[in-house]
Amino acid sequence: MKLVYDVHDRPKFNKMLVFALQQVLAIMAATIAVPTIIGLPTQIPAAILGAGVGTIVYLLFTKFKSPVFLGSSFAFLNSLGVAMAYGYCGIIVGSIFAGLVYIIIAVVIHFAGTKWVGKLMPPVIIGPTVAVIGLSLAGNAMGDMVKASADALNGGYNLIGLLCGLVTFFVIIICSVQKKYKMMKLIPFIIGIGAGYALATIFTGIGIATGVEYLQVINWQPLVDNFKEVTVQSFLNYPDFALIEAIKEMVTGESTISGAQILNGAGVAEAALAFLPVALVVFAEHIADHKNLSSIIDKDLVEGEPGLKRTLLGDGVGSIAGTIFGICPNTTYGESVGCVAITRNASISTIFTAAIMCIVLSFISPLMCLLQTIPACVMGGVCLTLYGFIAVSGLKMFKNIDLGENKNLFTVSAILIAGIGGLAIKIPYMIDGNGVVTKAITITSVATALILGIATYAVCNKLEKKDGAVEEEIEKKSIVTEAAVQVGVVDTLVQTEEAPAEETADATVEATEAVETTEEN
Repeated sequence: MKLVYDVHDRPKFNKMLVFALQQVLAIMAATIAVPTIIGLPTQIPAAILGAGVGTIVYLLFTKFKSPVFLGSSFAFLNSLGVAMAYGYCGIIVGSIFAGLVYIIIAVVIHFAGTKWVGKLMPPVIIGPTVAVIGLSLAGNAMGDMVKASADALNGGYNLIGLLCGLVTFFVIIICSVQKKYKMMKLIPFIIGIGAGYALATIFTGIGIATGVEYLQVINWQPLVDNFKEVTVQSFLNYPDFALIEAIKEMVTGESTISGAQILNGAGVAEAALAFLPVALVVFAEHIADHKNLSSIIDKDLVEGEPGLKRTLLGDGVGSIAGTIFGICPNTTYGESVGCVAITRNASISTIFTAAIMCIVLSFISPLMCLLQTIPACVMGGVCLTLYGFIAVSGLKMFKNIDLGENKNLFTVSAILIAGIGGLAIKIPYMIDGNGVVTKAITITSVATALILGIATYAVCNKLEKKDGAVEEEIEKKSIVTEAAVQVGVVDTLVQTEEAPAEETADATVEATEAVETTEEN
């Protein structure tokens, strides 16, 4: 793939701002969705701040050689639910555990190299796992595409919302595929979101004027609430990031999260159980993102520069920093990789500018509120392309693998079916006096699929080696037997050849004796 802007290319400042905004919009839907899903929508500015801080930390560790953005990870949703029972301190401790997994693996790689990673998670495992990540998000994207204003329909099906989502989707496609206008190819998501938002605005205006709730696609309430009382905070406000809230908890002895208790020893143990297994799955996603990115920019980021050790350190420390200054553990975003691939803009300057932009935006109240008014259906149209890219990039990773071989076939089948089917593992760790499970750690379907895939591949490999040893032993015995048979045949042939000679000698002796007898007579 020929890039318009390579990793170290620097676009003109005005263009770079536009490109950076596009990266922000590409990662925005998922980044702001995580705090909303876990019940902390007021922490959306903090999540965006954390994404910006985490990305800068990542870029520093990778020596500005890996053009990808970090954002709130969906993989940790259930883990965050467990940690929130112990307030913001629980969230921070959980993210530290997750980050430590990356750091420990990076240290192991430093001393042992990366070959063991390839053996543990070869393309036949990584590929379908990444495909499952994209496919598992498909339901979210399609659910968003049929949503209008949450206040109007409470998340129900809306045909107008679907129309706005499809317009967004097709405008992105047209901008990306056409070859006449170079700038359109570089900013298809901005143009697509703009077109979808404009259409949604028209329908919403008509709906408000006529009193028809069904047409009200956009919910402008965040902007209205922001300017109810015009103060300095209506324009500039600092996010309530996790560190500040955690300090408040320790000082006051109370958490601002409803129903949460102060972190104790049990809470630390629960956070470890909730975050550590999931971090291993995000590790697989990390490898996949960087392999995909490597193929896009034609530079090996895993085996070459900056190397898997540095990308893991950047992701792990960036995730911890993102949580402390934000609210959610971060990870490299497939949406960002997809944006790089579709726009062919791999400029690291664009990623860095996007990170700075996120940090600045998190303090500007009107802009944060405006971003929150982008309809779910419009972002669904964007995610239709980005999540699709994630799924397809995973499928491409094992396209050259022989699925006629049972080992590969069973591994891929196990991952796809378990992941898409939603097989999750729930581990109970608290039971009441009646024997009823009250608390359990949930290992997500993607994590379960990965674990099952690794186990399947390991079992098949073991059997393959065992069968290979048996076949080798049989082959050795066969060679020995064949050699023995050949020796027997040779002996037989030798004996057969020697027999006439002996008979001739006997006949000669007899003839000689007969002659001697005649002479005597």
